[in-house]
Amino acid sequence: MSKYLVFGHKNPDTDAIASAIAFSFYLEKIGHESEAVALGTPNEETQFALDYFNVERPRVVSSVSNEVERVALVDHNEATQSVNDLDEVEVDFVIDHHRIANFETSNPLFYRAEPIGSTASVIYKLFKENNIDVPKAIAGLMLSAIISDTLLFKSPTSTSQDEKIAIELAKIADVNIDKYGLELLKAGTKLSAKSALELVQSDSKTFDMNEKSVRIGQINAIGFDEMLGRKDELLEAMREEIAANNFDLFVLLITDILESDSMAFVLGENTIPVEKAFKQPVVEEVVTLPGVVSRKKQIVPQLTEAFSD
Repeated sequence: MSKYLVFGHKNPDTDAIASAIAFSFYLEKIGHESEAVALGTPNEETQFALDYFNVERPRVVSSVSNEVERVALVDHNEATQSVNDLDEVEVDFVIDHHRIANFETSNPLFYRAEPIGSTASVIYKLFKENNIDVPKAIAGLMLSAIISDTLLFKSPTSTSQDEKIAIELAKIADVNIDKYGLELLKAGTKLSAKSALELVQSDSKTFDMNEKSVRIGQINAIGFDEMLGRKDELLEAMREEIAANNFDLFVLLITDILESDSMAFVLGENTIPVEKAFKQPVVEEVVTLPGVVSRKKQIVPQLTEAFSD
């Protein structure tokens, strides 16, 4: 029996790490040898959750074909967001809650994607459907993933299913959702010690939009003042990333987690799609995005449509 490596997307967030750990445990329970790994170092928010529930962080890998023949993807399906040698292994499982883009396999696979707030919510359903008990620590990580991806249920991606699942997981993990959730989210807003490049890279994904390579990053903050004060260095780091990776557009979303509003730094040869998508002007590389908190639901679909016109 071959071993599976289970991993989320590059620059992993809490859902990517927690879902890899949870789904790896699930695979073990249904009879597979499995290990959760990561395509990057966990961020401060994720590390807070790992420490709180006393779970060792997954080892970081840059390739997988040198170790295994088969893998499982969680919290992503697009090749641009996955491990570099994905085309050299067989993908047998995908568990996700994002759009499906540029993904195909030569053989049938188990694919479960639902339009809900978190991949961890989808995985919890698999546990329930197969009568597998969720250990306390893994329940805590899955709860953390739901809180993170839904911004404590304030994001438009959040559904009643996510809230119901979170309540069940909180009971298993023995935590108060609101108290723990706020502590978790605040752990991810400690930004002053990070370099501009780290901030730009920490939660960024690349999307193919009508043959244009669009990089979209997101930084959770409390207020905008700190990031506005670092605007010049953040823009310079974005320019470096554009030059190094041939991105056509880079949008760095700054989200105020308490006020549920965002602004974004925008760089690229053509920023008209941004103005068209959000009906807001880009002024001195900045666009205001009131009420926007979700990259998945409020940024990617709108930009994809704008690039398609």
